[in-house]
Amino acid sequence: MNLIVYIFPEIFLALAIMFLLMLGVFIKKSFNLVYLLTILSLIFAIALTLNQSEEAYRYFGIIKIFNESYIIDKLSTFMKVLTLLFCLFVLLSSNDYVKNSNIDKMEYPIIILAATLGMILMISSFDLIVFYLGLELQSLCLYIMASFRRDDERSTEAGLKYFVLSALASGILLYGSSLIYGFTGSTNFEVISEKLTESNTGAVFGIVFIIVGLAFKVSAVPFHMWTPDVYEGSPTSVTSFFALIPKIAAITVFIRFLYVPFINVISQWQTIIVFLSIASMILGAVAAIGQNNIKRLVAYSSIGHMGYALAGLVTGTNEGIHSTIIYLTIYLVMNLGIFGCIFMMKRENVFYENINDLSGLSKNHPMLAFSFLIILFSLAGIPPLAGFFAKFYIFMAVIEIKMYSLAVIGLVTTVVSAFYYLRIIKVIYFDKPKKTFDKNYDWGLKSSLILSSVLILIYFIYPSILTDIVTSIVIY
Repeated sequence: MNLIVYIFPEIFLALAIMFLLMLGVFIKKSFNLVYLLTILSLIFAIALTLNQSEEAYRYFGIIKIFNESYIIDKLSTFMKVLTLLFCLFVLLSSNDYVKNSNIDKMEYPIIILAATLGMILMISSFDLIVFYLGLELQSLCLYIMASFRRDDERSTEAGLKYFVLSALASGILLYGSSLIYGFTGSTNFEVISEKLTESNTGAVFGIVFIIVGLAFKVSAVPFHMWTPDVYEGSPTSVTSFFALIPKIAAITVFIRFLYVPFINVISQWQTIIVFLSIASMILGAVAAIGQNNIKRLVAYSSIGHMGYALAGLVTGTNEGIHSTIIYLTIYLVMNLGIFGCIFMMKRENVFYENINDLSGLSKNHPMLAFSFLIILFSLAGIPPLAGFFAKFYIFMAVIEIKMYSLAVIGLVTTVVSAFYYLRIIKVIYFDKPKKTFDKNYDWGLKSSLILSSVLILIYFIYPSILTDIVTSIVIY
Protein backbone atom coordinates (compact mmCIF):
# COMPACT_ATOMS: atom_id res chain seq x y z
CA MET A 1 0.00 0.00 0.00
CA ASN A 2 2.82 2.42 0.84
CA LEU A 3 4.15 2.16 -2.69
CA ILE A 4 0.81 3.07 -4.24
CA VAL A 5 0.73 6.35 -2.29
CA TYR A 6 3.77 7.53 -4.23
CA ILE A 7 2.23 6.90 -7.62
CA PHE A 8 -1.22 8.37 -6.95
CA PRO A 9 -0.89 11.01 -9.74
CA GLU A 10 -0.03 8.33 -12.33
CA ILE A 11 -2.84 5.99 -11.16
CA PHE A 12 -5.31 8.85 -11.14
CA LEU A 13 -4.39 9.93 -14.70
CA ALA A 14 -4.67 6.34 -15.99
CA LEU A 15 -8.13 5.94 -14.38
CA ALA A 16 -9.21 9.37 -15.66
CA ILE A 17 -8.23 8.39 -19.24
CA MET A 18 -10.28 5.15 -19.05
CA PHE A 19 -13.28 6.92 -17.48
CA LEU A 20 -13.27 9.75 -20.06
CA LEU A 21 -12.97 7.25 -22.90
CA MET A 22 -16.07 5.39 -21.72
CA LEU A 23 -17.90 8.67 -21.12
CA GLY A 24 -17.08 9.84 -24.63
CA VAL A 25 -18.31 6.59 -26.18
CA PHE A 26 -21.59 6.40 -24.28
CA ILE A 27 -22.59 10.07 -24.43
CA LYS A 28 -23.08 11.54 -27.90
CA LYS A 29 -21.48 14.93 -28.67
CA SER A 30 -19.60 14.85 -25.40
CA PHE A 31 -16.56 16.93 -26.49
CA ASN A 32 -17.25 19.91 -24.20
CA LEU A 33 -17.84 17.68 -21.19
CA VAL A 34 -14.71 15.55 -21.84
CA TYR A 35 -12.64 18.72 -22.40
CA LEU A 36 -13.80 20.23 -19.10
CA LEU A 37 -13.19 16.99 -17.18
CA THR A 38 -9.70 16.71 -18.76
CA ILE A 39 -8.85 20.20 -17.45
CA LEU A 40 -10.20 19.29 -13.98
CA SER A 41 -8.20 16.01 -14.07
CA LEU A 42 -5.00 17.95 -14.77
CA ILE A 43 -5.67 20.37 -11.88
CA PHE A 44 -6.31 17.43 -9.53
CA ALA A 45 -3.16 15.63 -10.78
CA ILE A 46 -1.08 18.77 -9.99
CA ALA A 47 -2.51 18.81 -6.45
CA LEU A 48 -1.72 15.07 -6.03
CA THR A 49 1.85 15.55 -7.31
CA LEU A 50 2.54 18.39 -4.88
CA ASN A 51 1.01 16.41 -2.00
CA GLN A 52 3.03 13.32 -2.99
CA SER A 53 6.29 15.26 -2.90
CA GLU A 54 5.53 16.73 0.52
CA GLU A 55 4.92 13.24 1.90
CA ALA A 56 8.11 11.93 0.33
CA TYR A 57 10.37 14.71 1.57
CA ARG A 58 8.91 14.71 5.07
CA TYR A 59 10.21 11.21 5.70
CA PHE A 60 12.84 10.26 3.16
CA GLY A 61 13.90 12.99 0.73
CA ILE A 62 14.25 10.70 -2.29
CA ILE A 63 11.95 7.75 -2.88
CA LYS A 64 12.87 4.84 -5.13
CA ILE A 65 10.13 2.27 -5.62
CA PHE A 66 9.48 -0.88 -7.69
CA ASN A 67 12.95 -2.33 -7.21
CA GLU A 68 14.51 1.14 -7.61
CA SER A 69 13.16 1.55 -11.14
CA TYR A 70 10.96 4.56 -10.36
CA ILE A 71 12.20 7.68 -8.56
CA ILE A 72 10.40 10.53 -6.82
CA ASP A 73 12.73 13.42 -6.02
CA LYS A 74 12.76 17.20 -6.35
CA LEU A 75 13.68 17.07 -10.05
CA SER A 76 10.83 14.68 -10.96
CA THR A 77 8.28 16.63 -8.88
CA PHE A 78 9.22 19.98 -10.42
CA MET A 79 9.18 18.61 -13.98
CA LYS A 80 5.86 16.78 -13.44
CA VAL A 81 4.21 19.95 -12.15
CA LEU A 82 5.62 21.88 -15.16
CA THR A 83 4.29 19.21 -17.56
CA LEU A 84 0.79 19.14 -16.05
CA LEU A 85 0.59 22.92 -15.63
CA PHE A 86 1.61 23.77 -19.19
CA CYS A 87 -0.58 21.00 -20.57
CA LEU A 88 -3.46 22.69 -18.71
CA PHE A 89 -2.61 26.09 -20.23
CA VAL A 90 -2.25 24.62 -23.74
CA LEU A 91 -5.77 23.16 -23.44
CA LEU A 92 -7.20 26.42 -22.08
CA SER A 93 -5.59 28.61 -24.74
CA SER A 94 -6.46 26.36 -27.71
CA ASN A 95 -10.13 25.64 -26.87
CA ASP A 96 -11.48 28.19 -29.36
CA TYR A 97 -9.10 27.03 -32.12
CA VAL A 98 -10.04 23.35 -31.62
CA LYS A 99 -13.76 24.14 -32.04
CA ASN A 100 -13.27 26.38 -35.07
CA SER A 101 -10.96 23.92 -36.83
CA ASN A 102 -13.35 20.96 -36.62
CA ILE A 103 -11.01 18.83 -34.54
CA ASP A 104 -13.39 18.95 -31.56
CA LYS A 105 -13.64 15.16 -31.28
CA MET A 106 -13.88 13.61 -27.84
CA GLU A 107 -10.65 11.63 -28.47
CA TYR A 108 -8.57 14.81 -28.72
CA PRO A 109 -8.27 15.75 -24.99
CA ILE A 110 -8.02 12.05 -24.02
CA ILE A 111 -5.00 11.55 -26.33
CA ILE A 112 -3.38 14.66 -24.81
CA LEU A 113 -3.96 13.22 -21.33
CA ALA A 114 -2.45 9.84 -22.36
CA ALA A 115 0.63 11.58 -23.86
CA THR A 116 1.03 13.53 -20.60
CA LEU A 117 0.90 10.29 -18.61
CA GLY A 118 3.69 8.85 -20.81
CA MET A 119 5.82 11.93 -20.16
CA ILE A 120 5.28 11.70 -16.40
CA LEU A 121 6.46 8.07 -16.49
CA MET A 122 9.56 9.19 -18.44
CA ILE A 123 10.32 11.95 -15.91
CA SER A 124 10.30 9.56 -12.95
CA SER A 125 12.00 6.64 -14.72
CA PHE A 126 15.15 5.29 -13.08
CA ASP A 127 15.38 2.24 -15.29
CA LEU A 128 15.82 1.77 -19.04
CA ILE A 129 12.64 -0.34 -19.37
CA VAL A 130 10.40 2.12 -17.48
CA PHE A 131 11.85 4.97 -19.52
CA TYR A 132 11.12 3.16 -22.79
CA LEU A 133 7.54 2.31 -21.77
CA GLY A 134 6.87 5.97 -20.97
CA LEU A 135 8.48 7.06 -24.24
CA GLU A 136 6.34 4.71 -26.34
CA LEU A 137 3.11 5.78 -24.62
CA GLN A 138 3.99 9.40 -25.35
CA SER A 139 5.10 8.75 -28.94
CA LEU A 140 2.00 6.74 -29.92
CA CYS A 141 -0.24 9.60 -28.78
CA LEU A 142 1.85 12.23 -30.56
CA TYR A 143 1.64 10.29 -33.87
CA ILE A 144 -2.15 10.46 -33.71
CA MET A 145 -2.18 14.14 -32.68
CA ALA A 146 0.06 15.27 -35.55
CA SER A 147 -2.32 13.78 -38.13
CA PHE A 148 -5.54 14.53 -36.23
CA ARG A 149 -7.02 16.63 -39.03
CA ARG A 150 -7.43 13.64 -41.36
CA ASP A 151 -8.99 15.52 -44.28
CA ASP A 152 -6.07 17.97 -44.43
CA GLU A 153 -3.17 16.91 -46.63
CA ARG A 154 -0.55 18.87 -44.63
CA SER A 155 -1.66 17.37 -41.33
CA THR A 156 -1.57 13.81 -42.71
CA GLU A 157 1.90 14.45 -44.15
CA ALA A 158 3.09 15.88 -40.81
CA GLY A 159 1.76 12.81 -38.96
CA LEU A 160 3.47 10.42 -41.38
CA LYS A 161 6.81 12.26 -41.19
CA TYR A 162 6.70 12.35 -37.43
CA PHE A 163 5.74 8.68 -37.25
CA VAL A 164 8.55 7.46 -39.52
CA LEU A 165 11.32 9.57 -38.00
CA SER A 166 10.19 9.20 -34.40
CA ALA A 167 9.87 5.42 -34.82
CA LEU A 168 13.45 5.41 -36.16
CA ALA A 169 14.59 7.41 -33.11
CA SER A 170 12.78 5.03 -30.75
CA GLY A 171 14.48 2.08 -32.49
CA ILE A 172 17.90 3.72 -32.08
CA LEU A 173 17.11 4.37 -28.39
CA LEU A 174 16.07 0.76 -27.88
CA TYR A 175 19.23 -0.50 -29.57
CA GLY A 176 21.36 1.79 -27.38
CA SER A 177 19.54 0.60 -24.26
CA SER A 178 20.06 -3.06 -25.20
CA LEU A 179 23.80 -2.41 -25.72
CA ILE A 180 24.03 -0.79 -22.28
CA TYR A 181 22.19 -3.75 -20.75
CA GLY A 182 24.40 -6.22 -22.62
CA PHE A 183 27.66 -4.65 -21.42
CA THR A 184 26.66 -3.76 -17.85
CA GLY A 185 24.15 -6.52 -17.04
CA SER A 186 21.52 -4.15 -15.65
CA THR A 187 18.84 -1.68 -16.71
CA ASN A 188 18.91 0.26 -13.42
CA PHE A 189 20.60 3.66 -13.67
CA GLU A 190 22.64 3.40 -10.47
CA VAL A 191 23.94 -0.12 -11.25
CA ILE A 192 24.87 1.03 -14.77
CA SER A 193 26.77 3.98 -13.25
CA GLU A 194 28.84 1.63 -11.07
CA LYS A 195 29.68 -0.75 -13.93
CA LEU A 196 30.26 1.82 -16.67
CA THR A 197 33.88 2.75 -17.25
CA GLU A 198 35.74 4.33 -20.13
CA SER A 199 37.29 1.01 -21.05
CA ASN A 200 33.82 -0.45 -21.69
CA THR A 201 33.74 0.33 -25.44
CA GLY A 202 30.44 -1.45 -26.20
CA ALA A 203 28.59 0.49 -23.54
CA VAL A 204 30.04 3.77 -24.86
CA PHE A 205 28.48 2.91 -28.25
CA GLY A 206 25.20 2.41 -26.38
CA ILE A 207 25.54 5.91 -24.88
CA VAL A 208 26.00 7.39 -28.37
CA PHE A 209 22.85 5.66 -29.65
CA ILE A 210 20.81 6.83 -26.63
CA ILE A 211 21.99 10.44 -27.06
CA VAL A 212 21.10 10.30 -30.79
CA GLY A 213 17.60 9.00 -29.96
CA LEU A 214 17.05 11.71 -27.33
CA ALA A 215 18.38 14.38 -29.73
CA PHE A 216 15.53 13.39 -32.10
CA LYS A 217 13.04 13.96 -29.32
CA VAL A 218 14.30 17.46 -28.43
CA SER A 219 14.79 18.23 -32.16
CA ALA A 220 18.52 18.99 -31.86
CA VAL A 221 20.57 19.35 -35.06
CA PRO A 222 21.25 17.16 -37.12
CA PHE A 223 18.17 15.22 -35.97
CA HIS A 224 15.78 18.13 -36.40
CA MET A 225 14.54 17.44 -39.92
CA TRP A 226 10.97 16.58 -38.83
CA THR A 227 10.42 19.72 -36.75
CA PRO A 228 9.60 22.51 -39.30
CA ASP A 229 7.29 20.29 -41.38
CA VAL A 230 5.45 18.83 -38.38
CA TYR A 231 5.07 22.24 -36.69
CA GLU A 232 3.71 23.80 -39.89
CA GLY A 233 1.49 20.90 -40.99
CA SER A 234 -0.12 19.97 -37.67
CA PRO A 235 -3.14 21.90 -36.36
CA THR A 236 -1.88 24.92 -34.37
CA SER A 237 -3.25 23.55 -31.08
CA VAL A 238 -1.19 20.38 -31.64
CA THR A 239 1.87 22.44 -32.62
CA SER A 240 1.65 24.38 -29.34
CA PHE A 241 1.55 21.04 -27.47
CA PHE A 242 4.55 19.74 -29.48
CA ALA A 243 6.55 22.92 -28.88
CA LEU A 244 6.03 22.89 -25.12
CA ILE A 245 5.24 19.65 -23.34
CA PRO A 246 7.46 16.85 -24.86
CA LYS A 247 10.52 19.11 -24.41
CA ILE A 248 10.12 18.93 -20.61
CA ALA A 249 10.22 15.12 -20.47
CA ALA A 250 13.06 14.90 -23.02
CA ILE A 251 15.29 17.41 -21.18
CA THR A 252 14.58 15.66 -17.84
CA VAL A 253 15.61 12.32 -19.34
CA PHE A 254 18.73 13.97 -20.79
CA ILE A 255 19.63 15.22 -17.27
CA ARG A 256 18.89 11.82 -15.72
CA PHE A 257 20.92 9.86 -18.26
CA LEU A 258 23.93 12.13 -18.43
CA TYR A 259 24.21 12.75 -14.70
CA VAL A 260 23.34 9.34 -13.21
CA PRO A 261 24.33 6.31 -15.34
CA PHE A 262 26.80 8.15 -17.64
CA ILE A 263 28.46 10.61 -15.25
CA ASN A 264 31.61 8.47 -14.90
CA VAL A 265 32.23 8.61 -18.64
CA ILE A 266 31.64 12.36 -19.07
CA SER A 267 34.68 12.68 -21.35
CA GLN A 268 32.96 10.33 -23.85
CA TRP A 269 29.68 12.20 -24.20
CA GLN A 270 30.64 15.81 -23.48
CA THR A 271 31.92 16.44 -27.02
CA ILE A 272 28.72 15.03 -28.55
CA ILE A 273 26.53 17.35 -26.47
CA VAL A 274 28.79 20.34 -27.34
CA PHE A 275 28.36 19.53 -31.07
CA LEU A 276 24.55 19.14 -30.74
CA SER A 277 24.37 22.41 -28.82
CA ILE A 278 26.50 24.48 -31.25
CA ALA A 279 24.84 23.02 -34.38
CA SER A 280 21.34 23.66 -32.97
CA MET A 281 22.16 27.25 -31.98
CA ILE A 282 23.62 28.05 -35.43
CA LEU A 283 20.85 26.43 -37.48
CA GLY A 284 18.11 27.90 -35.24
CA ALA A 285 19.58 31.38 -35.77
CA VAL A 286 20.23 31.16 -39.51
CA ALA A 287 17.40 29.00 -40.92
CA ALA A 288 14.60 31.05 -39.36
CA ILE A 289 15.63 34.24 -41.20
CA GLY A 290 13.91 33.40 -44.49
CA GLN A 291 10.65 32.03 -43.04
CA ASN A 292 7.26 33.60 -43.73
CA ASN A 293 5.09 31.09 -41.89
CA ILE A 294 5.13 31.97 -38.19
CA LYS A 295 4.75 28.31 -37.05
CA ARG A 296 7.75 27.33 -39.19
CA LEU A 297 9.71 30.22 -37.69
CA VAL A 298 8.80 29.04 -34.18
CA ALA A 299 10.03 25.55 -35.17
CA TYR A 300 13.50 26.83 -36.11
CA SER A 301 13.46 29.10 -33.06
CA SER A 302 12.73 26.10 -30.77
CA ILE A 303 15.68 24.19 -32.35
CA GLY A 304 17.94 27.13 -31.41
CA HIS A 305 16.53 27.29 -27.88
CA MET A 306 17.14 23.58 -27.34
CA GLY A 307 20.76 24.27 -28.33
CA TYR A 308 21.05 26.75 -25.43
CA ALA A 309 19.37 24.30 -23.03
CA LEU A 310 21.84 21.55 -24.00
CA ALA A 311 24.77 23.96 -23.45
CA GLY A 312 23.94 23.92 -19.73
CA LEU A 313 24.19 20.11 -19.66
CA VAL A 314 27.70 20.13 -21.13
CA THR A 315 29.14 21.45 -17.88
CA GLY A 316 28.89 18.31 -15.74
CA THR A 317 27.97 20.46 -12.70
CA ASN A 318 24.82 21.02 -10.65
CA GLU A 319 24.96 24.72 -11.67
CA GLY A 320 24.74 23.62 -15.30
CA ILE A 321 21.65 21.51 -14.56
CA HIS A 322 20.04 24.43 -12.69
CA SER A 323 20.70 26.79 -15.62
CA THR A 324 19.11 24.29 -18.06
CA ILE A 325 15.99 23.84 -15.88
CA ILE A 326 15.57 27.63 -15.46
CA TYR A 327 16.09 28.09 -19.23
CA LEU A 328 13.48 25.43 -20.00
CA THR A 329 10.92 26.96 -17.61
CA ILE A 330 11.31 30.46 -19.08
CA TYR A 331 11.26 29.02 -22.64
CA LEU A 332 7.91 27.34 -21.85
CA VAL A 333 6.41 30.62 -20.59
CA MET A 334 7.62 32.47 -23.73
CA ASN A 335 6.31 29.78 -26.07
CA LEU A 336 2.94 29.72 -24.32
CA GLY A 337 2.76 33.46 -24.99
CA ILE A 338 3.79 33.24 -28.66
CA PHE A 339 1.17 30.53 -29.34
CA GLY A 340 -1.42 32.60 -27.47
CA CYS A 341 -0.68 35.40 -29.96
CA ILE A 342 -0.89 32.97 -32.94
CA PHE A 343 -4.32 31.72 -31.72
CA MET A 344 -5.51 35.35 -31.78
CA MET A 345 -4.65 35.72 -35.48
CA LYS A 346 -8.24 35.00 -36.48
CA ARG A 347 -10.38 36.88 -39.01
CA GLU A 348 -14.02 35.80 -39.66
CA ASN A 349 -13.31 32.42 -38.02
CA VAL A 350 -10.33 31.77 -40.31
CA PHE A 351 -6.91 31.40 -38.63
CA TYR A 352 -3.88 33.02 -40.28
CA GLU A 353 -0.26 31.86 -39.98
CA ASN A 354 1.81 34.20 -42.17
CA ILE A 355 4.01 36.93 -40.71
CA ASN A 356 2.66 39.38 -43.35
CA ASP A 357 -0.83 38.94 -41.86
CA LEU A 358 0.44 40.83 -38.81
CA SER A 359 0.97 44.04 -40.85
CA GLY A 360 0.11 47.13 -38.82
CA LEU A 361 -1.27 45.08 -35.93
CA SER A 362 -0.34 47.90 -33.49
CA LYS A 363 -2.98 50.19 -35.07
CA ASN A 364 -5.92 47.77 -34.71
CA HIS A 365 -4.86 45.63 -31.73
CA PRO A 366 -2.47 47.65 -29.56
CA MET A 367 -2.60 45.19 -26.59
CA LEU A 368 -2.00 42.11 -28.76
CA ALA A 369 0.86 43.97 -30.52
CA PHE A 370 2.35 44.87 -27.11
CA SER A 371 2.19 41.19 -26.00
CA PHE A 372 3.93 40.19 -29.24
CA LEU A 373 6.59 42.85 -28.58
CA ILE A 374 7.31 41.63 -25.03
CA ILE A 375 7.44 37.94 -26.00
CA LEU A 376 9.59 38.48 -29.13
CA PHE A 377 12.04 40.72 -27.24
CA SER A 378 12.27 38.07 -24.53
CA LEU A 379 12.89 35.30 -27.09
CA ALA A 380 15.67 37.47 -28.55
CA GLY A 381 17.22 37.77 -25.05
CA ILE A 382 16.80 41.55 -24.60
CA PRO A 383 17.29 42.72 -20.97
CA PRO A 384 15.55 43.07 -18.52
CA LEU A 385 13.04 40.47 -19.78
CA ALA A 386 12.97 36.84 -18.62
CA GLY A 387 14.62 35.50 -21.82
CA PHE A 388 17.76 37.54 -21.08
CA PHE A 389 18.16 35.94 -17.65
CA ALA A 390 17.58 32.46 -19.07
CA LYS A 391 20.53 32.88 -21.45
CA PHE A 392 22.59 34.67 -18.80
CA TYR A 393 22.41 31.65 -16.44
CA ILE A 394 23.42 29.29 -19.26
CA PHE A 395 26.42 31.42 -20.29
CA MET A 396 27.55 31.80 -16.65
CA ALA A 397 27.48 28.01 -16.14
CA VAL A 398 29.45 27.46 -19.38
CA ILE A 399 32.04 30.18 -18.57
CA GLU A 400 32.55 28.67 -15.08
CA ILE A 401 34.02 25.50 -16.63
CA LYS A 402 36.11 27.63 -19.03
CA MET A 403 34.28 26.65 -22.24
CA TYR A 404 34.66 30.13 -23.67
CA SER A 405 34.20 29.14 -27.32
CA LEU A 406 30.73 27.68 -26.58
CA ALA A 407 29.71 30.88 -24.75
CA VAL A 408 30.98 33.08 -27.63
CA ILE A 409 29.08 31.02 -30.26
CA GLY A 410 25.98 31.26 -28.04
CA LEU A 411 26.30 35.06 -27.87
CA VAL A 412 26.84 35.42 -31.64
CA THR A 413 23.81 33.23 -32.49
CA THR A 414 21.72 35.25 -30.02
CA VAL A 415 22.57 38.42 -31.94
CA VAL A 416 21.78 36.77 -35.31
CA SER A 417 18.45 35.36 -34.07
CA ALA A 418 17.46 38.82 -32.79
CA PHE A 419 17.20 39.82 -36.49
CA TYR A 420 14.17 37.68 -37.33
CA TYR A 421 12.39 38.55 -34.07
CA LEU A 422 12.90 42.25 -34.81
CA ARG A 423 11.62 41.71 -38.38
CA ILE A 424 8.26 40.56 -36.97
CA ILE A 425 8.18 43.60 -34.66
CA LYS A 426 8.88 45.85 -37.69
CA VAL A 427 5.93 44.26 -39.57
CA ILE A 428 3.63 44.73 -36.53
CA TYR A 429 4.55 48.35 -35.79
CA PHE A 430 5.63 49.96 -39.07
CA ASP A 431 3.85 48.21 -41.96
CA LYS A 432 0.54 49.23 -43.47
CA PRO A 433 -2.44 47.88 -41.44
CA LYS A 434 -4.53 45.03 -42.83
CA LYS A 435 -8.11 44.11 -42.02
CA THR A 436 -8.75 43.87 -38.26
CA PHE A 437 -8.56 40.47 -36.52
CA ASP A 438 -11.60 39.24 -34.55
CA LYS A 439 -11.68 40.35 -30.93
CA ASN A 440 -14.04 37.75 -29.45
CA TYR A 441 -11.37 35.72 -27.59
CA ASP A 442 -12.34 33.22 -24.92
CA TRP A 443 -11.18 33.69 -21.31
CA GLY A 444 -8.74 30.74 -21.39
CA LEU A 445 -6.76 32.25 -24.28
CA LYS A 446 -6.79 35.75 -22.73
CA SER A 447 -5.64 34.49 -19.31
CA SER A 448 -2.80 32.37 -20.82
CA LEU A 449 -1.48 35.31 -22.85
CA ILE A 450 -1.78 37.83 -20.00
CA LEU A 451 -0.09 35.42 -17.57
CA SER A 452 2.88 34.69 -19.86
CA SER A 453 3.33 38.41 -20.75
CA VAL A 454 3.23 39.47 -17.08
CA LEU A 455 5.64 36.70 -15.99
CA ILE A 456 8.14 37.69 -18.71
CA LEU A 457 7.90 41.37 -17.70
CA ILE A 458 8.20 40.99 -13.92
CA TYR A 459 10.66 38.09 -13.72
CA PHE A 460 13.60 40.47 -13.08
CA ILE A 461 11.83 41.83 -9.96
CA TYR A 462 11.41 38.39 -8.30
CA PRO A 463 13.87 35.97 -9.95
CA SER A 464 14.38 34.17 -6.64
CA ILE A 465 10.87 32.61 -6.83
CA LEU A 466 12.13 30.30 -9.59
CA THR A 467 15.85 30.15 -8.78
CA ASP A 468 15.29 29.12 -5.13
CA ILE A 469 13.14 26.15 -6.17
CA VAL A 470 15.54 25.05 -8.90
CA THR A 471 18.75 25.40 -6.88
CA SER A 472 17.31 23.01 -4.25
CA ILE A 473 17.44 20.25 -6.93
CA VAL A 474 20.60 18.14 -6.56
CA ILE A 475 21.23 15.27 -8.96
CA TYR A 476 24.51 13.83 -7.75
